[in-house]
Amino acid sequence: MGKTIETRGAPAPIGPYSQAIDDGGTIYCSGQIGLDPASARLVDGGAEAETRRAMANLRAVLDAAGLGFDAIVKTTIFLADLADFEIVNRIYGEHFEPPYPARSTVQAAALPRNARVEIEAIARRPNPRR
Repeated sequence: MGKTIETRGAPAPIGPYSQAIDDGGTIYCSGQIGLDPASARLVDGGAEAETRRAMANLRAVLDAAGLGFDAIVKTTIFLADLADFEIVNRIYGEHFEPPYPARSTVQAAALPRNARVEIEAIARRPNPRR
């Protein structure tokens, strides 16, 4: 399957999945919600606070893989309510510079732990031959 990426800087999985898998240069990061890794509780403050925490969790997983946000090639954002799009989009944008990764944003009927935001990512290790 690939190498499991694990870190205490992000919440432990709440089901039978890994925080991320490194499949020989492509890193598939599981969705991160606004759980505080220390308490395993959803942060207070709605979509803004949850987005900031989800991005911090995603950063911790990428750090454990030896990468940063600049290695991300694709993200998917799941929102419990598309009315939160502008807030989430603004905070998300604070973490990237051009060229931006490809992205999908969808409204989900429900998210784990009644979260308002979940963000997953696919990252690539740099190819030294390019």
